[in-house]
Amino acid sequence: MKTPKNVVSRALICLFFISIVWSNQTLANEYLPPKPPKPNVIFILVDDLGIKDLSCMGSKFYETPNVYRIAKEGTVFTQGYACSAVCSPSRASIMTGQFTARHGITDWIGAKSGTDWRTEKRFSKLLPADYIENLPKADQLLPEVLQANGYKTFFAGKWHLGGKGNYPEDHGFDINKGGWESGSPKGGYFSPWENPALPNQKNGENLSMRLAKETSAFIEQQKNAPFFAFLSFYAVHAPIETTEEKWRKYRDKAQKNGISPNGYTMEQELPIRQVQDNPVYGGLVESMDDAVGEVLNTLKRLNLDQNTIIIFTSDNGGVASGDAFSTSNLPFKGGKGYQWEGGIREPYFIKIPWIKQVKQITYPVTGADFFPTILDFVGIQLLPKQHIDGLSLKPLFERKKLKSRDLFWHYPHYGNQGGQPNSILRSDNLKLIHYWEDGHHELYDLSADPYEKNDLAIKLPQKANELNDRLLKWLESVSAKYPSQDPEFSIELTNKKLKNNADVLLPKLEKERLNFLKIDYKPNNDWWNSKVTKD
Repeated sequence: MKTPKNVVSRALICLFFISIVWSNQTLANEYLPPKPPKPNVIFILVDDLGIKDLSCMGSKFYETPNVYRIAKEGTVFTQGYACSAVCSPSRASIMTGQFTARHGITDWIGAKSGTDWRTEKRFSKLLPADYIENLPKADQLLPEVLQANGYKTFFAGKWHLGGKGNYPEDHGFDINKGGWESGSPKGGYFSPWENPALPNQKNGENLSMRLAKETSAFIEQQKNAPFFAFLSFYAVHAPIETTEEKWRKYRDKAQKNGISPNGYTMEQELPIRQVQDNPVYGGLVESMDDAVGEVLNTLKRLNLDQNTIIIFTSDNGGVASGDAFSTSNLPFKGGKGYQWEGGIREPYFIKIPWIKQVKQITYPVTGADFFPTILDFVGIQLLPKQHIDGLSLKPLFERKKLKSRDLFWHYPHYGNQGGQPNSILRSDNLKLIHYWEDGHHELYDLSADPYEKNDLAIKLPQKANELNDRLLKWLESVSAKYPSQDPEFSIELTNKKLKNNADVLLPKLEKERLNFLKIDYKPNNDWWNSKVTKD
């Protein structure tokens, strides 16, 4: 039976139009805007966000569609690292382009060291090393370099890199909204908060969204000239708070997923969370994502999304122990304050609109690399003597290779989350951790064992000793400071503390976890002030 000619004709016409649409769609997908002479830069830094705290990084619990937009449209670095497992050192490395042992800010600013450490009653073998408590004025910091090259510079949110005289406006930022010495959101996430650099405007206002709106307002004002905006959320740092609506959404989701009877196990010193099911933290993460969406939508509305570099990362791992015991980084080991990958491996996304993005890059990168990378992409001459430990990642976007290099971490302190004084060397795929309490080390092959389950130090003693020697020589070359033995150390007090953490603290945390998930949970009458909307 022959097909009628009119049917064939209609089919051919249909195929013709489909091919036209397909061709246009292909051209649209391949279209890239021209590189602007001075691209804008937006740097989004989230506090304490873990490697598994985003839906695009594998979380089945948290929902972060706006951050996913950055990852989808940009490049995901699958081995992106913070330069420290705690905040201030990591942030200083972004600003200086240097590893922590070199710039000297090795602990969060305000942490006690030396004999003052004894007042914390942690009963540890070592007294933590002294550290620098302000960004060095002699350095040429990232915002200062951009400012000197015609960029209007803006900072919003958490600073925690020095007190009065060392605020963002003292280090190259023209405008500062909310940056001061505090490392946590004093007064909480809903107005009225306590922040001399961010006046309260409306009771019940969300802090993350306020910082995003301040950033959006700056972008609007500066839309016709190049700008560098650094949006540094206080979220998702403790105290964790959210609205009743978001809590209920994640409480119901946890219930649907099935609530595990046990949420914690003991790490070396403290309990550590094993599951992502905290509905308060889930709401806090989503509020941060909502705020990211506000900024992305502003860029789109102003037609600035095609000439603006966007960077998204975190300053250290998710809080699985200590603080609010908020999240789990599994299958990565540890979390904030710890020497393992869960403490330093981060979400690390860069979007460059005018190039065809490489979707994933496996080359190991750190927070120190942002400085030279930004300069390279905006056309400012690199300053290798300043960002000496950082490397421009631009060649990777051009499908070129970079030479292998050693990466170093130095944390001669005890983390509030349970981490021990340590230094780390990553060389190719091998990661060596040196422990300062007794000088022993661990060795992992991250290519075969990214979750650090198999310590190779005993199996490969020669390689472990070789890497350890290289690490110690590098530390000596940058005049690193070290912890010292505490002559007043008491093993009896230490064991008593550890027993209390296992026998008292762990059951308390389990009870608190289940309380968050009760159908009638209510933290207070106004849900941390989120229901108060009077001016």
